[in-house]
Amino acid sequence: MKNLDGKNKRSGEGNERDGRDTRTNRNARDSKADYVEERDENSRQIEGRNAVIEAFRAGKTIDRVLIQDGCQDGPIQTIKREARKNDTIIDFVAKERLDQLSETGRHQGVIAYAAAYKYAEVEDILESARAKGEAPFLFLLDNIEDPHNLGAIIRTANLAGAHGVIIPKRRAVGLTAAVARASAGALNYTPVARVTNIGNTIDELKKEGVWFVCADMGGEVMYRMNLTGPIGLVIGSEGTGVSRLVKEKCDFTAAIPMKGDIDSLNASVAAGVLAFEIVRQRGEWKAAGN
Repeated sequence: MKNLDGKNKRSGEGNERDGRDTRTNRNARDSKADYVEERDENSRQIEGRNAVIEAFRAGKTIDRVLIQDGCQDGPIQTIKREARKNDTIIDFVAKERLDQLSETGRHQGVIAYAAAYKYAEVEDILESARAKGEAPFLFLLDNIEDPHNLGAIIRTANLAGAHGVIIPKRRAVGLTAAVARASAGALNYTPVARVTNIGNTIDELKKEGVWFVCADMGGEVMYRMNLTGPIGLVIGSEGTGVSRLVKEKCDFTAAIPMKGDIDSLNASVAAGVLAFEIVRQRGEWKAAGN
């Protein structure tokens, strides 16, 4: 089976093209859409070449590294090498961008963002379900950018008995301190995996017998659906919902019946409503003695 993070790996396959990481040759598209900024007290921001190198070598989970465009000296090459080794996203940005993001004024051409918590592997989440003798119940989040929404969804996942949450590496918030706070402690108990491609991960999980339902206003009313068995609940971003490519991978779309004058719930509320309909149908609340 391929890696469940949705990425094919080939022995000896390099990540560089023309001296740059193939995932990061994106200077022409340096914008907020390419990464979610994590500043102020909500971030674990690391600045400076030695500090970033030592963070990698100390085993810290680094979500992303921003490197000044054009920097190719020894320490920067070391940082790129460590980032590739740890499958960390690299973005090349203008010096002015780093100056704007820097909290110390001494970034030396590099800023890294460390995760507040360690990520799990998708296989760890499946193994948790097997160990409990339960059909897998997973949350897959398609580009959730707001840390409070992500934290609230992780909290909901824990209370609904889900075995884990899967998020993408790009265009989504990672496990920041703000996410940890919003989860109200649930992040200590609910594993979160971070994958390269949500769509590919869905394909791999289908081979494990998991089927997928995504939240969409144009779907079938959730009360008319069979939401039992091994299931992945797919929740889209706050602004655009589940992306077309991810939606096409899902087996069904589920709509929450609504009355009122506005057209949608926010992502964390929609996740909660659908999650507890899944809990009701699975009947696991009965085993809990409620």
